[in-house]
Amino acid sequence: MTSRGAGTAFSRRNYRLSTESEKPKLTGIVNSKLLNDYLHRIFPSADGIQPATAYRKPLTFQNLQEHLDKLLAEDSGAEDSRDQVLEGRLGPSTVVLDHTSGFEGLLLVDDDLLGVIGHSNFGSIRATTCVYKGKWIYEVLISSQGLMQIGWCTLNCRFNQEEGVGDTPDSYAYDGNRVRKWNVTTTNYGKSWAAGDIVSCLIDLDEGTIAFCLNGVSLGTAFDNITRGAGMAYFPAISLSFKESVAFNFGSRPLRYPVEGYRPLQDPPSVDLVKAHKLLGYLKNVIHIGIDVLEGKLVEKDTSTWQLQGEPTVLITLTHIFNHFAPLMCKVYLVDDVLMHFLLSILERGGAVEAHPLIQQLLDLMWLLMEDYEVHECLKQLLMSLLRAYRFSPIIPDLGLQIHYLRLTIAVLKHEKSRKYLLNNVLFDVLRSVVFFYIKSPLRVEEAGLQELIPTTWWPNRFTKEGKENKEVKEESAEERLRRRAYDRGCQRLKKRIEVVEELQVQILKLLLNNKDRGGGEASRYIFLNKFRRFLQENASNRGNLTVLCPPEYMVCFLHRLISTLRCYWDGHKAKAPAALSSEEAYVPPQLFYNGKVDYFDLQRLGGLLSHLKKTLKDDLALKANILIDPAELQAVTMDDLDEDEESATSTAQRPVAALAIGGALARPSWLSSPTLGRANRFLSTAAVSLMNPRRPLGTLEKMKARTLSVEQRTEDDKGSHGNEGLLLGRPPEEPEQSITENSLLEILDGIVMMYNLSVHQQLGKMVGVSDDVNEYALALKDTEEKISRCPKRRRDIYEELVKSQKVFSEKLNHLSRRLAWINVTIYSKEKMQDIYWLLRVCIRTIEHGDRTGSLFAFMPEFYLSVAMNSYSALKNYFSPVHSMEELPGYEETLTRLAAILAKHFADSRIVGTDIRDSLMQALASYVCYPHSLRAVERIPEEQRISMMRNLLAPYEQRPWAQTNWILVRLWRGCGFGYRYTRLPHLLKTKPEDANLPSLQKPCPSTLLQQHMADLLRSDCDMAPSFLNSVLNQLNWAFSEFVGMIQEIQQAAERLERNFVDSRQLKVCATCFDLSVSLLRVLEMTVTLAPEIFLDWSRPSSELLLRRLAQLLNQVLNRVTAERNLFDRVVNLRLPGLESVDHYPILVAVTGILVRLLMDTDFQGAKRATAVLLADPCFQLRSIQYLLGHAEPSALAAMPPSADKRHFSLHTYTDYISLEELAKVERMLNHLSEESKQAAASTLPTSEEDLCPICYAHPISAIFRPCSHKSCKACINQHLMNNKDCFFCKATITVANARGLRRKEGMNETAEERI
Repeated sequence: MTSRGAGTAFSRRNYRLSTESEKPKLTGIVNSKLLNDYLHRIFPSADGIQPATAYRKPLTFQNLQEHLDKLLAEDSGAEDSRDQVLEGRLGPSTVVLDHTSGFEGLLLVDDDLLGVIGHSNFGSIRATTCVYKGKWIYEVLISSQGLMQIGWCTLNCRFNQEEGVGDTPDSYAYDGNRVRKWNVTTTNYGKSWAAGDIVSCLIDLDEGTIAFCLNGVSLGTAFDNITRGAGMAYFPAISLSFKESVAFNFGSRPLRYPVEGYRPLQDPPSVDLVKAHKLLGYLKNVIHIGIDVLEGKLVEKDTSTWQLQGEPTVLITLTHIFNHFAPLMCKVYLVDDVLMHFLLSILERGGAVEAHPLIQQLLDLMWLLMEDYEVHECLKQLLMSLLRAYRFSPIIPDLGLQIHYLRLTIAVLKHEKSRKYLLNNVLFDVLRSVVFFYIKSPLRVEEAGLQELIPTTWWPNRFTKEGKENKEVKEESAEERLRRRAYDRGCQRLKKRIEVVEELQVQILKLLLNNKDRGGGEASRYIFLNKFRRFLQENASNRGNLTVLCPPEYMVCFLHRLISTLRCYWDGHKAKAPAALSSEEAYVPPQLFYNGKVDYFDLQRLGGLLSHLKKTLKDDLALKANILIDPAELQAVTMDDLDEDEESATSTAQRPVAALAIGGALARPSWLSSPTLGRANRFLSTAAVSLMNPRRPLGTLEKMKARTLSVEQRTEDDKGSHGNEGLLLGRPPEEPEQSITENSLLEILDGIVMMYNLSVHQQLGKMVGVSDDVNEYALALKDTEEKISRCPKRRRDIYEELVKSQKVFSEKLNHLSRRLAWINVTIYSKEKMQDIYWLLRVCIRTIEHGDRTGSLFAFMPEFYLSVAMNSYSALKNYFSPVHSMEELPGYEETLTRLAAILAKHFADSRIVGTDIRDSLMQALASYVCYPHSLRAVERIPEEQRISMMRNLLAPYEQRPWAQTNWILVRLWRGCGFGYRYTRLPHLLKTKPEDANLPSLQKPCPSTLLQQHMADLLRSDCDMAPSFLNSVLNQLNWAFSEFVGMIQEIQQAAERLERNFVDSRQLKVCATCFDLSVSLLRVLEMTVTLAPEIFLDWSRPSSELLLRRLAQLLNQVLNRVTAERNLFDRVVNLRLPGLESVDHYPILVAVTGILVRLLMDTDFQGAKRATAVLLADPCFQLRSIQYLLGHAEPSALAAMPPSADKRHFSLHTYTDYISLEELAKVERMLNHLSEESKQAAASTLPTSEEDLCPICYAHPISAIFRPCSHKSCKACINQHLMNNKDCFFCKATITVANARGLRRKEGMNETAEERI
């Protein structure tokens, strides 16, 4: 600026003086009389004396400066003298946290030394100023609601990692997390606090009392008769646990809740405050008073439409005002108390923000009449004050406070120059703009006014004790219907008020994403893009460090507002360019994943590391995408990877030590403490050597990679200036040439998908807990009311206790139902569900387009598949029963397309990541578990279904097999023997009233997929043996592990000393049992669908597979059915965690296989199966008898007469086993009894020398070459399927002779079987 003061010269930068065309053009200053009148009206004397007597000469611009200085100095003397009174306080006048010696533990302290985060178990810190006399107050802004103790302490207090403020004799604290007060001992006090609350800490050293307020409401006196006297002075202090964060206000800003008679520890800038209010009054006068040059008089003007229309007199007057006003507007307190309240008052008249152009005019004046550094600091402090006010304002029913602050934020951001400055330097840098998009959930519904907004509460009563929806309950009563409707009306009122806030938040984002700025330089959207990408990188690169992450509850709100804004701009572009896609067809083109225009940081790709993909797929990139990779670049990338690995390893090992030792500047977002503080913070540690060293330059954590295009490329239509050299470089031939939308919107869409993956999905799942709490309390209330109705009248004591419980449950439900209404509106509303559904469809289309590129699909980041699976899971599990996914448009088609993706890619060789492959397998397993999604799998093209089943039938040893097995089992449930239950039958018999019993999904078998499986096993001669061999191997392993574990459990239970079995061991034991059952069910399915695999001995390996199956079935039966055996004893222990371990699940699975082999097949097959089963030396007929409750006589005789033991019998489970199935078991028992008698009569004795030395069950029937060792054919064939080495000498077997070995001499070697 060229001049400020008495002269008339002024800068016209960025400001054009204009006059109305219909009026005569006037230049220069108005006449002296009119100017004198005008200046006296603008700058009136404080004493109110008329100008004629107060001034002897007219007031002009030459003496205006003197007059203004005199007016501003009138009250400064009194203020200066008052500021000198400091009695009762010791320490610096500017109060901050003592980061040099007044702390214990590890702490992160913000640059202004007012915000702090706990970085250790229980760190403590105090302020730099103490008080010993008088009444004092300070405020603490709660940023997280965890464990903290806030209050006062003396200099003599010594804290450690276990004891903090309130744990020593001369320290006093309030803990809103546990709702207690602390002074060595602890008692209940106050209310629970939540993030966004403000705690006021008051100390009265004249009366010796300490009190606290929460959001301006007194919690009462916490402590009295505190220690006073010589040497006793109290410091503000806090102790907080890891990750907890607060911000202090000792008086550097106006107190939000001042208390009469109490003084802040830091005095307000009273002199500057008086000056600022005076100057603001003069500014208001300029706005109110105009000059009518033609009439030569002063006129009152409408302030709402005020404009500076080329009037030099007014502009020079404003220059004098801003000469004094501008330096004051760089001070935090004055911006908060003066400027922000003045701007808010302009908007108080109501109406749209556009109806108040005065704010735009004032911002023009600030940029014109203030130095750049002054307007920068002023805007920065203004946004900080607005954000702090928005975040820490109490929730009232109409959300009026939040709306007020958002409207002013919109008004400021509407000013283009201010918006660009804030985007470039403040938003996403100094403070976090995402806070503006968060609507906090009230922890105390009564303070939020929800009782008035939703006077009638309601909760669903249609749930059973298992928490499942009960379809058979009677219709709701008239009273319940009225309550529900009244509750719904209250929820709609709440929704309308919240929608007002959400619409304002969307308006803010629309301003930030504006790409049609009239001024020069980069458009707002592209500034936002770079900041947004950096924001994503911080949250993606530091997922293990919770102190640098954006809170997930902020992310959820930000995501929904960003989706609304994006879709608005997307469809706006579609309206202008009809050839482009609408937002309903949106997707991210695959070239973004490999052309390098978008940085995905270090996020994993489907095919592995990016550097690896560039090397292995460079030819495909050149052929399909016309992207050439320089070999030198590959070498550079390789070296960079090595450097980064070394650097990351070094930083991982050394960063904590270095950071603690030198107190360096660690990057940390400010949302965890004060929302107005910088991201560079002091890291305090009691182990520090030199805490006051200069902060080091930015380390690797702060060096962010962000895409930056040149300004020339940032045009409105967002197309590269060099044709193909834009965001969509490298379009593959499979991708259509059709325009999608503006490139910048594609980049934002990609960021939205990434943001959902980072933390939004986890938060959606977390908030479901409130709904679960409502269901639990509703069940408890219903149960209590039933008990009250059954309570005998003579038991008055029990009745009164039940009534008390009923009252507690009702009050809790009233609270939770109102809180749930808030959560349903802000998180689980129908509109939010549609956003997640839209995101799911975007991911599906993106994956489909990427899949068409062939090998280049490997470049896609893993999070696209993760978001597709997780968003579907959220829609299915989190938004019901409030909203149903079936109501969404195109629901069936979307389910089918997602099913096709899961079916194709769970075994896709282009996907190498173990975690993502497991996630795909789990998603597919969940998909086939529910009827609607299983039908979707059946709707995909037949070729894809067959390919999916072929992948599921691959040998188990080559991949994680347990998940594959669960999928096959779920396709079979409902078809197997006694396999139609939804609850474990044995548990219903033993504990029918237990509400915590595990519940299973209702069976929904797929005959279509079963048929595909049967066709594949029959047609592929190699697939069936390899698949079944792997299943049998895994069954052998799982059941053996289970038996070994129950032995250990039984031994621990029999010891005299008290032993606790490890819960993890119990869980693993139950898992092995469940795996064994599921493997048996897969075998049952295979035997049922394709019995010829076992019974048609013309097929290779059929006989061997049947013998192995019989061997395993007999082993399982013998272990489970033996009287008073190990299995029985462990089952009878009824250990928690082993609920699923019982006779029924495993015995019915074995029975199903036996029935299929012996009863449901042709005569020849049954004969072969019977012969193999009886030939197995482990076969015992009593095991089959056990199934029907026939205990063997010897066991009955051995039992004591008094023993009251109920034997297992399939006859007791007639609810789950049909009469037809029981009849088959009876026939099977009779058949085996008869056949075993005949086999016993015809069996010839065999000498030991002729028995196989491996199994000692069958005669020797094979000899190995070249080593000449012998065994039975079954043993050697089974062994050779997995290993080629001899049992005995480890020589490699080349030939096995299979005939003529019954004659010990003269062996026939003509029938050799070559391996």
